Amino acid sequence: MGRKVSTKPLPAEIVSVTKLVHGGQGLAELSDGRKVFVWNALPGETVRAQVIKQKSSYAEAIAEEVMVASPERVPATEENYLSTSPWQIMKFSAENEHKKSIVLELFGHEKVTLPKVPAVIHDDREWHYRNKMEYSFWGDDDGLHLALHQRGTHGKQIVTGSALAMPAIDAGANAIADQLSAMSARAGDLKTIMVRADAKGNAVAALFVKLESFKKLELPKELKGLRVYHSNPKSPASVPTKLLYELGDTTLRDEVNGNQLAYDPVSFFQANLPVFEKAVKSISKITAKAAKVTDFYSGVGSIGLSLPNTTTLVETDGLATDMAKINIGKRPIEIVRATAETALDYISTDATLIVDPPRAGLHQKVVNQIIDIKPKQIVYLSCNPATQARDLKLLEEHYKITQFEIYNFFPKTPHIETLAVLELI
Repeated sequence: MGRKVSTKPLPAEIVSVTKLVHGGQGLAELSDGRKVFVWNALPGETVRAQVIKQKSSYAEAIAEEVMVASPERVPATEENYLSTSPWQIMKFSAENEHKKSIVLELFGHEKVTLPKVPAVIHDDREWHYRNKMEYSFWGDDDGLHLALHQRGTHGKQIVTGSALAMPAIDAGANAIADQLSAMSARAGDLKTIMVRADAKGNAVAALFVKLESFKKLELPKELKGLRVYHSNPKSPASVPTKLLYELGDTTLRDEVNGNQLAYDPVSFFQANLPVFEKAVKSISKITAKAAKVTDFYSGVGSIGLSLPNTTTLVETDGLATDMAKINIGKRPIEIVRATAETALDYISTDATLIVDPPRAGLHQKVVNQIIDIKPKQIVYLSCNPATQARDLKLLEEHYKITQFEIYNFFPKTPHIETLAVLELI
């Protein structure tokens, strides 16, 4: 006889929110003493929190009613804001202050000593800054629609776009969705559509499908180019398995720190280019006196190729290295296609090391090699200050942090980028 599944509804409680945490939720306490992480809640607020997930030591919830509101609260721009940008409910000035506080708390928790940290760096643009969006699909009696994951559930929410995206992106995504709907495509045969736009508003897209034989689409006027990829249906991730066909020109070009960079729909490229360029200009000043620069996790070369003294790029993704080769042109720069942890020999004493790892941070082998080789200068750009703080704690016996900056690459979201400069002691 099978075990009976409980259908008891999850509880709702009135709670007081004390602060925002790294994940973006408000922190409060339930009546049983457990911590609860609450979406749609700001510090100082009293809210009715509907629990959406329970663990023995904590719970997650969404505030269904705000009983005492913070003066920092503003109305959300979108009904589906929790799916993409849960901090739409906050004044931009408050958002930047909270991001700084979260970073300082994370580094304080690791007992990492920071130099004086300036105000969060941004460009005042809160909306329509993203040059990349990825949408899934939903099908119903009215046809096929763009959709986003609905936070707190396993479901999806139908959308027509995002207030964070450049208008050209949503125009391109909707054009493909309309065409798929007209040809009676099934949502179950599709994964996602990834759309990118350059600074001029040219858009390209990559459609990920689960079928190896997929009816050929036409290139809509809203897109400069389109790739259709078969993607392994056994995996939920939209990763290319095989390029089925390509329409138009799927290469975009943008300028970073005076350097022209080519990129495609699927290779990693920063989503908020104006603020990213501020970070690159800072890195350029920091590394100006370096004889050589080695750029790990280099992508298409957006950092390393924007500096005059880069000699080596290390990147594992083949599509990104293909773009990097185009971007290098005739410059005498070596590109190494390898994971960082298998390219340890390229960490040297006489070259400044730039690292821009994924959210997981530096591989332990990379940390160990840095400690063994001891490059004189390291520039560490991070999309996850929690793992950056962990890594810098491991290096603190040998390095001093001489400069530290916080960037708001993603307004209206909890995401934070941090830049640390390490000098050998």
